[in-house]
Amino acid sequence: MDCCRHVNPFRACSPLRGFGYLMLAFVAAIVAVSYYAVVVYTWGPLLLGGGGAAAGAAAVLVAFHLLLAMIIWCYLMVVFTDPGSVPENWRHASEEDGIGVNSRIISYNWDATYPNPEGQNPQRYCSRCQNGKPPRCHHCSVYTFVETVLDTLVLLPYFIEFFRDESRHSSSPGDIAILFLTFVLNLAFALSLLCFIGMHTSLVTSNTTSIEVHERRNSVSWKYDLGWRKNLEQVFGTKKLLWFLPLYSAEDLHNIGALHGLEFPTRSDAVV
Repeated sequence: MDCCRHVNPFRACSPLRGFGYLMLAFVAAIVAVSYYAVVVYTWGPLLLGGGGAAAGAAAVLVAFHLLLAMIIWCYLMVVFTDPGSVPENWRHASEEDGIGVNSRIISYNWDATYPNPEGQNPQRYCSRCQNGKPPRCHHCSVYTFVETVLDTLVLLPYFIEFFRDESRHSSSPGDIAILFLTFVLNLAFALSLLCFIGMHTSLVTSNTTSIEVHERRNSVSWKYDLGWRKNLEQVFGTKKLLWFLPLYSAEDLHNIGALHGLEFPTRSDAVV
């Protein structure tokens, strides 16, 4: 069994990274199709007509472009931000060591076969990282939801008109197909993301990760739940004006240890 100790089966999945680039192209294609349907084909031409229709079209297009900018910004931040990694030879310092429950780095070799002192919880190990696994860690979209809802609403009248009297349409079949495809895609994404928003709102306000949901069911009081206000600040930061942007203030990056993924404050009255 010693020969298999350092085998990392996840290395065989490295070719799947190429699939990630295909997903980037897929997202870019959806954005491009939606932009054409909403701006070029549907609402853009109304700006040339003047009057109330032009004013309404301008309001829709301004909202569309603001949300589109936020989508692109947030998506690029997700794609290009380094998620970080566990420091080499990291271990969780237990209360028995006299250090407390917070995480820290201990510089000596340790792997999955490291013997734990009697009476202590076994140390968790990540076979993918070949390293210790900090608490609450595992490998792993509000603006997208709002944008897809907007796209669906602004295209809905034209979608209904298309089925009401097909013979009155003067548009090319290609434009009609793009309009239909954009409406269906954005409606599907909006409904899907609505479920994700509900789930993640519950997770954030209770300070629970998607994996910890099952662990929390066995707890009388969840040790990481500091109250919904502090839970939100632990994720979004203390600067309320930055909550709607994918940014953190320098002060929050320095003071909120949870943002670095190694230290998480816990409740003193938590009972497991």
